[in-house]
Amino acid sequence: QVQLVESGGGLVQAGGSLRLSCAASGSGFSINAMGWYRQAPGKERELVAATSSGGGTWYGDSVKGRFIISIDSAKKMLYLQMNSLKPDDTAMYYCKLEQPPSWGQGTQVTVSS
Repeated sequence: QVQLVESGGGLVQAGGSLRLSCAASGSGFSINAMGWYRQAPGKERELVAATSSGGGTWYGDSVKGRFIISIDSAKKMLYLQMNSLKPDDTAMYYCKLEQPPSWGQGTQVTVSS
């Protein structure tokens, strides 16, 4: 069974930065294909950034050039470096492991204007 625990969220002013972390524990999985999602109040959960098993990365248009996703396989950690934050980035952020499909409990990011 896989457990994912996010951390690093908080309140930040527009233009600031935050680094989210996702710690994976358990057995029987590889930490390669993972993603960061976010869900704002009243909106659907959306994919923000992802890594593939081939080592590639993908970013949503709204965060391209501002967010960076990375993995430390040895530590079983997933990160999301968020720069130049905007009020529209305010949401609950979740990490997801693709196989087996597993979600963390989320960490709140609030960006004030």
